Amino acid sequence: MKNIFFLLVAVVLLGSCSAYQDVLKNDDIKAKYTFADSLYSQGKYKKALKLWEQIVPLYRGRPQAERVSYLYANTFYELGDYYQGGYQFERFVKSFPQSEKREEAAYKSAESYYNRSPRFNLDQGDTYIAMGKLQDFINQYPDSERLDDANAKVQELNQKIELKAYEIAKGYNKIGESRVTFPNAIKAFDNFLLDFPGSKYREDALYWKFNSAYQLALGSVRRRKAERLEDAKEAYNALEKYFPGGKYSEQAAEEVAAINEALLAMETLN
Repeated sequence: MKNIFFLLVAVVLLGSCSAYQDVLKNDDIKAKYTFADSLYSQGKYKKALKLWEQIVPLYRGRPQAERVSYLYANTFYELGDYYQGGYQFERFVKSFPQSEKREEAAYKSAESYYNRSPRFNLDQGDTYIAMGKLQDFINQYPDSERLDDANAKVQELNQKIELKAYEIAKGYNKIGESRVTFPNAIKAFDNFLLDFPGSKYREDALYWKFNSAYQLALGSVRRRKAERLEDAKEAYNALEKYFPGGKYSEQAAEEVAAINEALLAMETLN
């Protein structure tokens, strides 16, 4: 009985594959459309895609063009091919500006770019593009039910860019003692604080800027040392101004004490 069941399954599968290959090879556009639509409805997107690729150009200018173009774009989307999905949804929006699917397609296009955004430690070119696409959607569809989701995605991407900028700045500090890396760290943290004034990493950035200035000052030649020690104290004061008694207070207090001792020693020598 079990053998008969498996035999029947094999026959059905072979018949299905044979029918698919026949439709794939013949020139009947209507048969391709019907078969592709059926495969798509069953979630067999890879097979459907091969048929869509054959018939999309042939349906341009026909009444079915809008539906075929949408399903073609959404097939890429369902397969996780967000490069092609985003591109094809963009084409759909431009080609069918009066479509009832226009808003949905515009959102899925922006969402495809969002899904292409890499981890924070990689190049963030796609992240910036995704933010732009999502912001375009927000501006164009301010009353959309997808607005909250779009705004949340923009915020998430912005936080990823924040983290990238913060880690780059901190990386300069952690490379090791150098006349180049500490100034680079200070500059990078200054840029970070300017670009992301409300960042959740603000306290961290203020501390590591101070720490970079502290290490740069203590390792400086005599003629630059006093000035850099004073710069480090200013960085410490900024940290204490915005985060008094914060998580770095104890460590920062020890470092500023070392700065004051160094300044006193210099005054004594003078």
